[in-house]
Amino acid sequence: MKSRDTIMRLKRFQVDEKRRRVAQIEMMIADFDRMATDLEREIALEEQRAGISDKSHFAYPTYARAAMQRKENLVRSADELRVQLADARRELEEAFEELKKFEILDDREQARERTADSVREQAEMDRIGLAMRGFARA
Repeated sequence: MKSRDTIMRLKRFQVDEKRRRVAQIEMMIADFDRMATDLEREIALEEQRAGISDKSHFAYPTYARAAMQRKENLVRSADELRVQLADARRELEEAFEELKKFEILDDREQARERTADSVREQAEMDRIGLAMRGFARA
């Protein structure tokens, strides 16, 4: 009984850990996407201030070029995180399925135990009833 409870707690803990990992990756992707969007606006503003939007122009703003590189790095990192997110979601699904299997097995075992308890209780009641019946006739 105790080992079954321990296993159930372990499986629930694993599912919770996988959920936290998925949420963490999703938040990181959202942050990277937001930062990339902010950089995109800053690049557009810098190009507008300089009056040059041609990236190959010799006087293209240095800040816009650096911001563009940072934005590309953020986009690349977000794409890598999306791959990790897919893996983390798959691991979460597997952990959840395993937890469900253990819960189903636990439910079956508890039902067997309840049935065995009921049979024992009924046998005891029958024994008491027969004993009382014997006393009533005597």
